Amino acid sequence: MAQSAKDIQLRELKDLVNELKETTKLLRKTLEDVQKEKAAIQQERDNFKEQVDYLTKKLFGSSSEKGACDIPGQMNLFNEAESEMDPAAETSDQLAATEKPDRKKRSTNEERFKGIPVKKVMLEPDATNLTCSKCGGEMVPIGTEFVRRELKIIPARATVIEYYSVNYACKSCRQNDVTPTIIKGKDGKAHMMYGMASASTVAWVVYQKFCNGMPLYRIEQDLGRLGAKISRATLANWVIKNSEAFFAPMYDFFRRKLLEKDFAMADETPVQVLHEPERRAQTKSYMWLFRSGEDGDFPIIIYKYSETRAGDTAVDFLDGFRGYLMCDGYSGYNKVKTAKRLACWAHIRRYLIDAIPKGKQLDYAQPAVQGVMYTNQLFDIEDKIRQKYKTFDAIKEARLKQEKPIIEGFLSWLERQNPVRNSRLDKAVTYIRNRKDYLASYLDDGRCSFSNNLSENCIRPFVVGRKGWLFCDTPAGAQASAMAYTMVEMAKANKVNVYHYLTFLFEHQPSRQMTDEELEQLAPWNEDVKSEIQRRVDTQNNE
Repeated sequence: MAQSAKDIQLRELKDLVNELKETTKLLRKTLEDVQKEKAAIQQERDNFKEQVDYLTKKLFGSSSEKGACDIPGQMNLFNEAESEMDPAAETSDQLAATEKPDRKKRSTNEERFKGIPVKKVMLEPDATNLTCSKCGGEMVPIGTEFVRRELKIIPARATVIEYYSVNYACKSCRQNDVTPTIIKGKDGKAHMMYGMASASTVAWVVYQKFCNGMPLYRIEQDLGRLGAKISRATLANWVIKNSEAFFAPMYDFFRRKLLEKDFAMADETPVQVLHEPERRAQTKSYMWLFRSGEDGDFPIIIYKYSETRAGDTAVDFLDGFRGYLMCDGYSGYNKVKTAKRLACWAHIRRYLIDAIPKGKQLDYAQPAVQGVMYTNQLFDIEDKIRQKYKTFDAIKEARLKQEKPIIEGFLSWLERQNPVRNSRLDKAVTYIRNRKDYLASYLDDGRCSFSNNLSENCIRPFVVGRKGWLFCDTPAGAQASAMAYTMVEMAKANKVNVYHYLTFLFEHQPSRQMTDEELEQLAPWNEDVKSEIQRRVDTQNNE
């Protein structure tokens, strides 16, 4: 019995030990789970803090993405080996980093007022003072002396022009009671504009809204001060109807010319359209921009309204395009199968800059800072190549020699990155890795763009104007706005006066019955058109 009691006691102790082991194992697992949960919470907190710092920087920080290729006080990432071999090299790098860039020269009055006619006013002395105070002799002119220069603004004014036909009839027929033949005076052209406005008036409204960013209610007020009480609804009808009639043929012609090119760029931005069929007013629509690349030929810039951001818009618009397409990382462009994609290095740098922790912009140990230094080096070399070489073959050769090794180093750096999940650096690395196949595509041809900055600059006037007028009322108005912006930006890009080019188009009234050869004679890159627009500018300045 005693042995049995000991056995029972031993078994109970063993069971107790096993229970303690299980409890210990359970507690250890629980502790590990708590630690993992704590680490996840801490990481989530750090991600939120990083996001707050990012948004704060976006709101209050510098918007410039430009930066030095080197960090003051740090060894140059790309010249590290050479610096180790030659101590003087590091000193020269530090001196170069501390040198102040040359300040922009202050422009003279002649440069500021270039293109404005000059009217000289001669200030004559009082006739009673033209006698010498010493000898009483007669004073004679000996020359002129510059006194001052003023800029004079002549405000706009509105004029109502009434056309009357002067009618003639045969005097003899009237005297002989014969029905006379009547001849009426004509100006040789019918009024084809929609509404009572002249071509210059509609051009002025389009110019104010789409070039100067003024909403229609301000244009309505401005016309009221000039004595013309015209409602904004009437102004909207003028813009929409005349754009559909006379801008659309040129718009389609520009698209056909763009599809013939070997290089194109694209971007898109949201726009709110209130009365879209079967869609809420708060739903986002999009204004797309397509433009020609940096191929040295005349520029083409086209806006396109779409209800969605779906890639089908790019597919439909670029149907037939077979060249290189520069765009941002939006996956919708992947549907354009016939185009060769180019990656935008400005977007890559932007993602890396956003991934730099607060206060760590000069910390060489930060992976994001290292990535930014690679991109800054590429931008610096690209600028120098563009300034030095004027032929595309030379640009291609220089890129392969100077930029390709840096891209290879950047890709090697990219492979070594293992960022924390959901961090800003993780988003940047993921963005770059998804575009890794396109990073070096621009090396294929010297005409390929290095970044998408050109198209972003072209879409900026629309973004600025949107802050003033906020939304479009109807899809027809949105597409009319796209055509109007196209004409305005085409005039700017081809360096012709915007207002006079719009007036020129409304006067010549392009139609869909015109051939491409006829529409070519109305294009802003046409030398005859440029001469005509300049003649109008000179005539206006001399009035």
